[in-house]
Amino acid sequence: MNEWHKSSYSQGETSCVEVKEGSHSVLIRDTQNRELGHLSFNSPEWTNFLQEVKDGRL
Repeated sequence: MNEWHKSSYSQGETSCVEVKEGSHSVLIRDTQNRELGHLSFNSPEWTNFLQEVKDGRL
């Protein structure tokens, strides 16, 4: 699995999310609360989530 990296939408903000992408899953976490863990999405869930955001439904 790749290393954690900040979202490209963060643009230097200190309050953002980090993403870690693997071949079968995507993990996301809050940069200011890393100790609280992360959320995990399988590939189809992540794809659907991104589409919902792009379509303005989330």
